[in-house]
Amino acid sequence: MLTEERYAAIVERLHLQGIVKLQELVDVLGVSESTIRRDLIDLESRQMLKRIHGGASLVNEKSLEPGMEEKTFKNIQQKTVIARLAAQEIQNGECIYLDAGTTTLAMIPFIEARDVTVVTNGLSHVEALVSKRIRSYLLGGMMKIHTKAVIGSIALQNMDNFRFDKCFLGSNGVDPEMGYTTPDPEEALIKRRAHQLSGKSYVLADSSKIGDITFAKLFDLEEADLITERMPEHWRAVITQKTKIIEG
Repeated sequence: MLTEERYAAIVERLHLQGIVKLQELVDVLGVSESTIRRDLIDLESRQMLKRIHGGASLVNEKSLEPGMEEKTFKNIQQKTVIARLAAQEIQNGECIYLDAGTTTLAMIPFIEARDVTVVTNGLSHVEALVSKRIRSYLLGGMMKIHTKAVIGSIALQNMDNFRFDKCFLGSNGVDPEMGYTTPDPEEALIKRRAHQLSGKSYVLADSSKIGDITFAKLFDLEEADLITERMPEHWRAVITQKTKIIEG
């Protein structure tokens, strides 16, 4: 197969799937891993794809974070199931971290545990927590306009003042090999630090995120329990080997 034919095949596969893995291209195209790596480097230089760890994604496809308003109206029923399951994991008197995001925001009405303290980087979360008379702390730092999430070095410094019994984090991708991922490296830093400061971590992701990979890695699957509304059967065996699944 000629170089340009390989390029066309790679780009076509990307447009069909949104993301491709390095080993998948090696198997499908029947060439060496080093050849595929060179192809991806060349295609990235032409701005036809974006290389990610272990593969490639469409340009701007996996590195764009949907806004809060857009995400609010997606997968509402699934998020409600996940939010209820997650809230049941909170015990009386615990200090928890709630990540910014619509699924963690949906947890707040379901929190029944008493004397809970919540730290969050979500502006919308603090408003909902205060309305429910839950003791809350909002991290300081730079506010992302479209997601209302606080990020940056100041937020990271703020986090080091706290220790959490549990943290509840959103993720845009859940993959057995690549772990939990999110589009924004700045938000990934905040999520990862919350995980490091917590006794136990939970990742909330609806079934549409299973098998997806986005730009910035949080941590490996085995480092947190996964809460989802329904695990797709073709992913169940491999995901179960990596982590505990809590599902509706």
